[in-house]
Amino acid sequence: MKVDLLIQNGWVYRTYRQCFEQADIAIVGEKFYDISPASCYEADSVVDAKGKYIIPGLIDIHMHIESSMTFPGEFSAAVLPFGVTTVVADPHEIANVFGLEGIKSFLSQETKLDIFYGIPSCVPSTSPELETSGGIIGEAEVMELLQDDRVLCLGEVMNDTDLLSGEDTLIKRIVALCKKDGRNLRIEGHCPALTKEELAAFIGSGVDADHTQQTPESVLEKTDMGMFLELQKKSLTPEVVQAVVANNLYENIALVTDDTMPDHLANGHLNKILSLAVECGMPIEKAIYCGTLTPARRMGLHDRGMIAPGKLADFAIYDNLTNFDPVSVYKNGIQYTKEANIEKAAFPDYFYQSVKCRLALPSDFNLNRCEIEEGTAIVNVMQVQSFGTRIRHVKREIPVKGGSLRWQEAGLCLAVVYERYGKTGDVAYGLVEHGFKLKGAVATTWSHDSHNLLVLGNSVNDMVLAQNQIVHMQGGYVTASDSKVTSSAALPVGGILWDGSLTTLSKELSGVRRQIEVMGYENSNVIMSISTLTLLVSPELKLSDKGLFDVRTKRKVPLVESYNPS
Repeated sequence: MKVDLLIQNGWVYRTYRQCFEQADIAIVGEKFYDISPASCYEADSVVDAKGKYIIPGLIDIHMHIESSMTFPGEFSAAVLPFGVTTVVADPHEIANVFGLEGIKSFLSQETKLDIFYGIPSCVPSTSPELETSGGIIGEAEVMELLQDDRVLCLGEVMNDTDLLSGEDTLIKRIVALCKKDGRNLRIEGHCPALTKEELAAFIGSGVDADHTQQTPESVLEKTDMGMFLELQKKSLTPEVVQAVVANNLYENIALVTDDTMPDHLANGHLNKILSLAVECGMPIEKAIYCGTLTPARRMGLHDRGMIAPGKLADFAIYDNLTNFDPVSVYKNGIQYTKEANIEKAAFPDYFYQSVKCRLALPSDFNLNRCEIEEGTAIVNVMQVQSFGTRIRHVKREIPVKGGSLRWQEAGLCLAVVYERYGKTGDVAYGLVEHGFKLKGAVATTWSHDSHNLLVLGNSVNDMVLAQNQIVHMQGGYVTASDSKVTSSAALPVGGILWDGSLTTLSKELSGVRRQIEVMGYENSNVIMSISTLTLLVSPELKLSDKGLFDVRTKRKVPLVESYNPS
């Protein structure tokens, strides 16, 4: 028999045995036809892969295209060269800005990468009473999205308070709709703080996966309860990987990216997560298994995830597996060659005019409405950690002079959120502690999940300058120091996306990252750390346009706890 393509002499990954074996791969059309040692097929095209490794295309089942701040076509061209051939994207960022129309704008874009979708389950992440978003996903929107075959799951359920309450809540009704769907949709979760009875109730409701930051203890507790874990970068520590290895939990684990910033995407995607897992102690063959077959099974993608007859011919060839950088990638049996020019994404005109808040004034950043003229105040503070996005809730005593909170004298930064959709005009305040001093200001509309306009800084002049520049740019990131703008990255599509070249965006965001670090902000991912100060579902204390909220209870927290007059 004559086949279309024959890959000879390579070390082929045998999925069920999780090992490599020298074999030839015969491909007909889009699918694998045969995998056998020393095959005798004639072929239209023959590739000699002697000494090279061949593994299935990588599958990322928990990620957000918007975290790369680009559009599906540009994202496709970015990740395919890294051996990533399938993703399941949760478009809840674009949904928070534009609702169903935002999701449809992604669904309408054709890509060489196979992009499946999850239905955003929590838009906004909590409720309109706690935060203002541009769009809302309710039952009607879920019903419409369920008609699309590209929808494979309900995206991460974050509002555990409403899910576990005794009331009839929107998230309960959305979960019920998805459970009734005849395709056995998976229901993904987000539960960093749940344990014991609450975790059991969360899983019992049908939400049986989690992608948030894990510990060795949470890995065992969650998998013992039947939960599927999706390990991203911040979970891949030697201790967590040892818990997986020691307990042989590979069937319950997938490796995922979740969020990949554009300046990081230029250097790798899911392949770097596999490499990190190996560095932390996971055997190479197991890491490949958790980056190919287990994610495919989780999402019911039974036509891919392994090199076997009848499966889609998605695979990559490697000189070595030390860094998982492929020398060639095949999608549907055809070698991928990077497109010379990606057309700009076609978005509606109104997507470019979504930042509708007023320009900031210096008076916005003077907290001069204290109940006393002189003394001290006990304030609730968001304490940034050096690793990850978890924020601790701490209380601090700071001076009050002339009726104003002297947050700068106390060594704190001020975070201010402006409602940016033109709905309420609300402005809310929070104080931030980080063990170092941020000298200047950062402003952004890429603030999880409602994407209102966030300003963080310790200089009033710089905060005004950064906020004003963001409004004029119609979204993005801006840093300011010594009364001048020091860097910027424009995100004019909904304030969260760039519609041009990833290369351009990567350079601009890299400049923003450097400036934030130069100003003294320290974190394992400075951009994500700042952008999640507004994420009301990530522990412990966060800020929205409605004020400060305790993440666990969803109760509003006053900026000032008490006053002590002098």
